[in-house]
Amino acid sequence: MKVLMLNGSPHKDGNTYQALEVVGKQLEKEGIEYEIFQTGNGVIRDCIGCGKCNENGCVFTDDTVNEFVAKAKEADGFVFGTPTYYAHPSGRVLAFLDRVFYSSGKALAFKPGASIAVARRGGTSASFDVMNKYFGISQMPVVGSTYWNIIHGRKPGEVMKDDEGLQTMENLARNMAWMLKCFEAGKKAGVEFPDSKKERFTHFIR
Repeated sequence: MKVLMLNGSPHKDGNTYQALEVVGKQLEKEGIEYEIFQTGNGVIRDCIGCGKCNENGCVFTDDTVNEFVAKAKEADGFVFGTPTYYAHPSGRVLAFLDRVFYSSGKALAFKPGASIAVARRGGTSASFDVMNKYFGISQMPVVGSTYWNIIHGRKPGEVMKDDEGLQTMENLARNMAWMLKCFEAGKKAGVEFPDSKKERFTHFIR
């Protein structure tokens, strides 16, 4: 089993990456593989609602969204990490995830998801809340921890001084591993995915 993580920071080795690494190392101890996918510091397009999504993901191919989609199809679980900008997730991670979920939400459905937010001080709980919205609309079980999945640090490496934050990341990984193993056991026992209905669309309030 494998967990695909997304570093929503433009900084490859900054605090968001290091927090994801803490989760990943604990996952390895639990027998779960992980990969951290970098959004990088290049331009990430917004979703423009063009409706031209295809089997590969988004119709636009000049960034890394479809590369992530291809990996998502093979992954068993997800962790999305974001720095906190103005009490909100980074614009790039939201643009990235908007296109991933709009074009390829089926590739993530029924797979456990978790988000983590990193900040110098405030805004983490608001950022955490925004990130979790993607899971709720996509039939993804949400993985929690012993506190909200947040950790603090400003300069690269400072998250490693946040003892409670590190504990939260490690417990998140343990919970993710437990959930993945439960799902695998259910699959072997013949438990099928729910038959979800999606034919009713109400576009106005009566």
